Amino acid sequence: MSGAGPVDVKHLPVTPALARYLACSSTAPDPVTASLIARTAATGDAAGMMVQAEQATLLTMLARLGAARSVLDIGTFTGLSALAFARGLAPGGRVMTCDNDDRWHAVAAQHWQRAGVADRIDFRLGPAAKTLRALPANFRADIVFVDADKMNYPGYVELALPLLRPGGLLLLDNVLLDGYVASPELADDPLMRRCAQTMAALNARLAADDRLDVVMLPIADGLTLARRR
Repeated sequence: MSGAGPVDVKHLPVTPALARYLACSSTAPDPVTASLIARTAATGDAAGMMVQAEQATLLTMLARLGAARSVLDIGTFTGLSALAFARGLAPGGRVMTCDNDDRWHAVAAQHWQRAGVADRIDFRLGPAAKTLRALPANFRADIVFVDADKMNYPGYVELALPLLRPGGLLLLDNVLLDGYVASPELADDPLMRRCAQTMAALNARLAADDRLDVVMLPIADGLTLARRR
């Protein structure tokens, strides 16, 4: 088509109805995952920090496809992402998950135990940046997943990239921030506006980073997959 460009490519808007259809068209959560989702929903407003069920399925699939043996999970919350990665690990693999808050750790640990993966998960309490800086110089991860405080994403990325092996995956959740990354000035809440500005700048920087091959997926609130070259 003459004059066709990126804006002319067909993209469907992900309406709430279509999002529900996409979720229903993915593998259904097993009983342990369903229980953890229900327990997380009971936390109230905090439940919005949980990855979606279809995201958890994708995380397990990515770990299996890459035969991952070492995963860094930045932002534990109630433990669904750590559970998903642990299920996809190669034999002998480990997930190191970190969070600055352990108020939900009992919920996470209970479900890790029920799923039979507790021995594959190492929970670290404390600031994620401190945890990453404390890792040995020769530490290498197959996957790094960032799903924590948004204002610190740029710092987490720069700390994580040297720890990621060539061919490894850097995954970032919530990169669309309810769509505000496209127009941060539309956010009424000042914190959301700053987060959207920070995320928009990071998204642009990652897309231009010659260390990475990057694709952003419109799954849940946006998920970036970046492969280290």
